[in-house]
Amino acid sequence: MANATTGTAASYTGLIIPIAFLVIFYFLAIRPQKKREKQITEMRDSLKVGDEVVTIGGMHGKVLKVKDDVVTLELGADKIKVDFSKWAIGSVANKDKQEKSDK
Repeated sequence: MANATTGTAASYTGLIIPIAFLVIFYFLAIRPQKKREKQITEMRDSLKVGDEVVTIGGMHGKVLKVKDDVVTLELGADKIKVDFSKWAIGSVANKDKQEKSDK
């Protein structure tokens, strides 16, 4: 009977280590990634006319129109108008400048 109790204790010990690794992996990898995705989604949803943005392809432009899933940007000195999907916007360049001037 003593062997039966130590056998079940050993099997639970074998489960604790993988579960601990999963918990650590969640807090170090999955949770920060979901937080970053949420911030990017909020940034894309809050785009407005006049924002200076950078696309994920590296193009810098000014927002002219924002529709459901399409953003029209004005690019370069020639003021070329190009439509992009919202998911193609990588960052808003002038948000940092506005926050510094507000302080």
